[in-house]
Amino acid sequence: MSYPPPLYEGASGEVSATIKPVGAEPDLVYPNGNRVTYLAEGAATGGLFGLYKWEFSEAVSGPGAHFHRTIAESFYILTGEVTVYDGKDWVKASPGDFLHVPPGGLHGFRNESGAAASMLLHFAPGAPREAYFEGLDRLARGEEWTPEEYDRFMAEHDNHWTD
Repeated sequence: MSYPPPLYEGASGEVSATIKPVGAEPDLVYPNGNRVTYLAEGAATGGLFGLYKWEFSEAVSGPGAHFHRTIAESFYILTGEVTVYDGKDWVKASPGDFLHVPPGGLHGFRNESGAAASMLLHFAPGAPREAYFEGLDRLARGEEWTPEEYDRFMAEHDNHWTD
């Protein structure tokens, strides 16, 4: 395997780095207290990846088994205990544990511990997951969608649920 083709052709580099300080407010706070911070949006990385910090409140929450056709997703547990689905079993993950899911891989995650937990979510390539997270927030706040609207939203955001 070799390096991919250059994405930057300049001779001397450029000032283009961004920083999100540790005390920055989250971009979304769900009604159950879960918080999402957009660390690197897909649009800001030129579609290379998206990176998000997901902070669970004490409430039991998280998606069931599903897969994506267009993106890989990775999880790195920062604090607490997060239960992750690896396509076969629901496994308790602790700080430092990592789960990578290629496109098509069955996965899910949830906080069942009754305590706060946090993790990093990485998507590659950098799909517009912000719109997905914001749609989930609208649903959590009681916005009503028809079954057809819900199915269209999930398809648009490459979420394919399994039973």
